[in-house]
Amino acid sequence: MHKKSNLPAKVCAVCQRPFTWRKKWQQCWDEVKYCSERCRRTRQHMDSSRKKVG
Repeated sequence: MHKKSNLPAKVCAVCQRPFTWRKKWQQCWDEVKYCSERCRRTRQHMDSSRKKVG
């Protein structure tokens, strides 16, 4: 029996919420920065709007 409490966790770079390891991230866990596709898109939108203003 596997225990989900033993999974590694990170904090999302956008929403600052903790999220845990998922099987689909097993090959790229070190590169994962965002908890969801929504946060990833939000970050890209924020970065592109900063470039236009600055």
